[in-house]
Amino acid sequence: MSNRTSRRSSASAANRSKGIQALIGNLFTKDIGIDLGTASILVYIKGRGVVLREPSVVAMDRNTGKLVSVGSEAQAMLGRTPGNIVAMRPLREGVISDYDMTERMLKEFIKKVTTFNLFKPRLIICVPSGITEVEERAVIDAGIQAGARKVFLIEEPVAAAIGAGIDIAKPDGHMVVDVGGGTADIAVISLSGVVESASIKTGGDKFDEAIIKYIRRKYNVLIGERTAEELKITIGCVYPRPEEVAMQIKGRCLMTGLPREFTVTSSETIEAFEEVSGHILEAIHGVLERTPPELVADISTNGIVMTGGGSLVWGFDKLIETHTGIQTRVADDAISCVAYGTGKSLDSLDAMQDGTMNLSRRRQMSF
Repeated sequence: MSNRTSRRSSASAANRSKGIQALIGNLFTKDIGIDLGTASILVYIKGRGVVLREPSVVAMDRNTGKLVSVGSEAQAMLGRTPGNIVAMRPLREGVISDYDMTERMLKEFIKKVTTFNLFKPRLIICVPSGITEVEERAVIDAGIQAGARKVFLIEEPVAAAIGAGIDIAKPDGHMVVDVGGGTADIAVISLSGVVESASIKTGGDKFDEAIIKYIRRKYNVLIGERTAEELKITIGCVYPRPEEVAMQIKGRCLMTGLPREFTVTSSETIEAFEEVSGHILEAIHGVLERTPPELVADISTNGIVMTGGGSLVWGFDKLIETHTGIQTRVADDAISCVAYGTGKSLDSLDAMQDGTMNLSRRRQMSF
């Protein structure tokens, strides 16, 4: 009996010790990785993984300036708010378009995922590879104002490659195509560095806009952003499907001003997306043209890896493979690849300088 009691007491003491260590860890260490996307924000906390996945939308009361809601609650308000409330996306085409709203949104998300701690967290934030110095400074400042102790930056293709499980430290060429909500980032990575890259302001949002324009032109009907996105996800494709699929949608007839219901087919979305997917194909071709021959040979062996929500449009990998002749695959959990890559980069924060633009330039770091 006494042995059993002593075992219980030692087990409870061990549990208490673990609890105290966890509490101390929470008070003193809190490194956070943020995939600051145009369409959604993913937050990764060291030791816990991706803890938050929310649309990057905010709703504000015009009269008081008060933040009404952020994330999925605010997204549900898009196109449905009264005059005094405005729901908006503070990030456009991969960069901050409304600094104040971005800062407040970041603050809310950081508050959601952190408990009380003695020290402010360190942040590492993903940015498009084509970001300017002014845009870079805006992201760092927004992070600091949102409550971070230090802010570091990493290029999206580098984070995407790490998150997709590619060993970027080897002298071996890999091509990553990250299609997000606002931008498409294409990069050739070797020896932990970006050899050639391109960042174009074409992403998932452009696909939505293309559907809205196509429906308006062909059917004389106006549909909203949310309907366009649903259409893109459900039946949208950039390459012919084995079997055609269709979807019933509703919109406002521009001739009568009345609601109208009609059917859209998957082959129609190929036509609607042709120009947008063409821009991404051109950018990929341009990067390959500028890449050294040895690395192009590596890429033809290793293939092209696609990440980001935009890569999930049906047939995108097949379209790229057809145009380049290089085997192309969509990474597992493509939407979260950048966030996971950012999370893995948290282990190297101590080796970085403040505001480092490209983690891959730190040759001594290993992932």
